[in-house]
Amino acid sequence: MVNGGHVSVLLQETLDLLTTKNPRPLMVDATLGLAGHSSAFLERYPNLRLIGVDADAEVQAIARARLEPYGERVRLFNCFFDDFFADFQGKGEKPDIILFDFGMSMYHFREARRGFSLQSEEVLDMRLNPSTGRSASALINEVDERELMHVLNDYGEEPFAKRIAQAIVRERASSPITTTTRLADIVKGAVPAKVRYGRTHPATRTFQAIRICVNDELGRIGRALNQAIECLAPDGVLGAISFHSLEDRIVKKAFREREIKVIRDKFKPDVVSPIPTTEGMRGLLLVTRKPIEPGAAEVSANPPSRSAKLRVARAGPEPYPGRSV
Repeated sequence: MVNGGHVSVLLQETLDLLTTKNPRPLMVDATLGLAGHSSAFLERYPNLRLIGVDADAEVQAIARARLEPYGERVRLFNCFFDDFFADFQGKGEKPDIILFDFGMSMYHFREARRGFSLQSEEVLDMRLNPSTGRSASALINEVDERELMHVLNDYGEEPFAKRIAQAIVRERASSPITTTTRLADIVKGAVPAKVRYGRTHPATRTFQAIRICVNDELGRIGRALNQAIECLAPDGVLGAISFHSLEDRIVKKAFREREIKVIRDKFKPDVVSPIPTTEGMRGLLLVTRKPIEPGAAEVSANPPSRSAKLRVARAGPEPYPGRSV
């Protein structure tokens, strides 16, 4: 499904795996974006009610217009997903379906003009919600070299983090770094010549790292996943689509540490243990033990989908004991 140039990744797989038997289900799309996944679920389940969450008010305004035909079936919240689930937890009805898609919308790269893109000159902001937090420009012009190196290494897995951090600190001494093109040129000049003209721009990892840091993306994912799991209805299902190893690692850990073990005995049918592997946590049954990835046809039609990974888990029965196996 295409919305304003954005293609919903792993759409069919998401529909196939995030299923519910509730005749009037509640779904939380925690990363609403341009509403591609949400629209598909609203069509699949005529009685489905949707809560859409997005930190970016501009993106949500587009989604609101596209979801208008579904009327009162849709409620939207403009906030970060970890803040939403922290407030939602324990209140009222529990969701039957929760979806996270951690990919950036093409709107951010093509139209937002906030410094997400390497392709044009833009002001370095990179905040999903420009009214909160520190901008990308403030980050790279204010933190010391050591902290900047850690940002590039920890959030971008940048092999030349030290060289790039040194170059940024050297260049900002003459004048603040405020545009995407200047930052990209600094990074390009800092890396070895052999990696300056590859398939991807040498500043791609740097831009990713700064964006993740500015929006606290990894911290929010970890908090939100744990909160969302506690919000799930019994037999509710949660799916998470990640786009790089740092995100997928957090999802995998959150699922695995809550996994309910299946007892297998040759004299008895399979019996699901009523307790998770970690003390006091909500138990999950893993629907996907390995992540689902796009097929060749999807990658060919939508190259940015090539790094997507979908993991799905289903909530165990309630109540569950607060003890480990």
